[in-house]
Amino acid sequence: MPKELAVIPCAQSTGTGSQIEARVAERLGPHRFNTWFKNATAFAVVGNHLKVSVPNHFLGDWIERNFCELIRESAKDALGVDFEVTFATDANLARGLAKKQPDRQLESITNQTDRVPRKKGKGPHSPSAQLALRGRLDQFVVGLSNRLAFAAATNVVEKPGEAYSPLFVHGGCGLGKTHLLQGICNGISERHPRLRWRYVSGEEFTNDFIYAVKAREEDAFRERYRQVDVLVLDDVHFLANKRATREEFLHTLKAIDGRNKQIVLASDAPPKMIGHLPETLVSRFLAGMVVRVDSPDLEVRVNVLRRRAEKLMVSIPETVTQYIAEHFRANIRELDGALLKVVAQADLAGQPVTLPLAERAIKDLIRQTAPVVMLSDIENIVSIYFGLTPADLHTSRKSRTIALAREIAMYLARRHTDMSFPEIGRYMGNKNHSTVILASRRVSQKLQANQTVSWLTSGGQKSGNLAEIIQEIEEQFGAGRSLAGAA
Repeated sequence: MPKELAVIPCAQSTGTGSQIEARVAERLGPHRFNTWFKNATAFAVVGNHLKVSVPNHFLGDWIERNFCELIRESAKDALGVDFEVTFATDANLARGLAKKQPDRQLESITNQTDRVPRKKGKGPHSPSAQLALRGRLDQFVVGLSNRLAFAAATNVVEKPGEAYSPLFVHGGCGLGKTHLLQGICNGISERHPRLRWRYVSGEEFTNDFIYAVKAREEDAFRERYRQVDVLVLDDVHFLANKRATREEFLHTLKAIDGRNKQIVLASDAPPKMIGHLPETLVSRFLAGMVVRVDSPDLEVRVNVLRRRAEKLMVSIPETVTQYIAEHFRANIRELDGALLKVVAQADLAGQPVTLPLAERAIKDLIRQTAPVVMLSDIENIVSIYFGLTPADLHTSRKSRTIALAREIAMYLARRHTDMSFPEIGRYMGNKNHSTVILASRRVSQKLQANQTVSWLTSGGQKSGNLAEIIQEIEEQFGAGRSLAGAA
């Protein structure tokens, strides 16, 4: 029987979450803490896990990439326990976000260049140039939704530079893309220890390049990135609307490809769906292997829950596993959040995990995540298509591109979710419900008239048939039918 957890009660009821939050604030400083954490996160301790609740995938991904280690160290300082940090979305936090919060986040993402301390001489040859990565291919749960991507990743590990280069993996948030990329890096370290690899996100590549330009260390930057045997870059769509960084990345790809080395990329959207991405980069991405990771099927969801339960060292009845898997279908993070809440409820009640307990524990989560398509998914795909971020849609700016993207996101939210006009408005930057009504009406009228729309990109003006644009976007977040003709 699995070993019982030495459980610290849930943070909300004991104040441990407040202690961790205070330590995070102390280490980050008031400006960065207010930008990323204040009113936007909640901490809860469940056994040896620290659950960080976030309002949406966009913010959660960014905090996980940039502050996960800091959160872990802060929790250890505050409570003296080495926690494993997990992230889960919470719709209640999304509704409570202040209107200006996304603006501050966007400003920080685009301007922050001092997040990671740089040390001269840390090139790709240095074993300390990369931190240890958590994802491993032997821990990746394989099913129909991700089998092709997993097979491609395995081939890259076996024959880097020979199998598929570039390998481009795309799919929604929380579906395992980062796990695959990190698994490739760990696999290459084990099977080809002499090869040099570098794993970064698009945001980290951008920050590194900006720092190199400011510090006049462009040669050192190019040595770090162009002389590796394997370059792995997550969230490549982050580079799309940054012209100088984009150009540098193109030259980096050419240099690596010219040496017959391996390139692995991941994005939330396929190459042709990434706004502001020039044809030179799109054609290079398409020249390799492009694979999609879909939402996990039932078999994958059940197996993921079983593995998570083993890691938590708790006994979960099969009926509970099936119940959670049947109600949380969008991504792996939802499953993690639901399982942790069930385990926490059982710990607090001093009871074993049972189906009735699980039903009570996650009934609110089920109501919040019932739609297969969520507004966060819609926002993310629409933003990438137009070369924006979800935070752009939350601002009060009304440029042609932002206004069009915002209207389409609001229209699709009404068509694909159960959210009301006021709920959509609050989610998208505290907009008035009448703004959502007018946006939906304008899009419907343009669809009925079969109109062409135009918007601006860094490469100039683009245009396209609105019905076709919406159909392409719907295909990315898994809508079962095109709604353009149903307007």
